[in-house]
Amino acid sequence: MNLLLVLTDVTLKAGEFVLAWWHLLLIVIAVILIAGVATFFITKKIFEKQLKENPPVNEAMIRAMMTQMGRTPSEKQVRAVMRSMNEAKK
Repeated sequence: MNLLLVLTDVTLKAGEFVLAWWHLLLIVIAVILIAGVATFFITKKIFEKQLKENPPVNEAMIRAMMTQMGRTPSEKQVRAVMRSMNEAKK
């Protein structure tokens, strides 16, 4: 059997479909790339949905929270709370 034929061609052996090793490698790489791209877009869509349903805390939300607790917040208090929340994230 010709070694070049075995390494480069798809052959039929006793009724079985046999791929060359590099064909299999290309198929595996293509599947990994397609799965990676699909995963990226699915994850992006889920992340955007989560941000839309649960937006990050902003100054208006802090004012509303303080007002619901019966306090009239000053701008200085709101900024202090925002600053402390940002520091806690880091």
